[in-house]
Amino acid sequence: MALFGGKKEKKAVKTESAPVGLEVVHGVLKDPRITEKAAVVTEKGAYVFNVYPEATKANIKRAVRALYKVSPVKVNVVNTRPKAASSRMRRMKPGQKGGGRKAYVYLKKGETIELM
Repeated sequence: MALFGGKKEKKAVKTESAPVGLEVVHGVLKDPRITEKAAVVTEKGAYVFNVYPEATKANIKRAVRALYKVSPVKVNVVNTRPKAASSRMRRMKPGQKGGGRKAYVYLKKGETIELM
């Protein structure tokens, strides 16, 4: 290594990480969305997941591939607005039901995910 103007040598630093696949899933998928509408869409070959707001389509695709060992063909992401929640008691102020983000994941024909 030279004192002035020379290139510095890079040392390889070995870091311990989580088991393969877990770092891909962390911060992307929350859980599968189990509703009547999701059940209808599942029959057509798509699966619905609740995802974090920062998740991108590419991250979702990688996370599903790592967690469920299937190959997604397409991912659609939908932001859901919070809805006003009414109260049965007049004195209580109405609140909000939480919004969020959900992802529709389409798989290759013949592939399935066992959610329950």
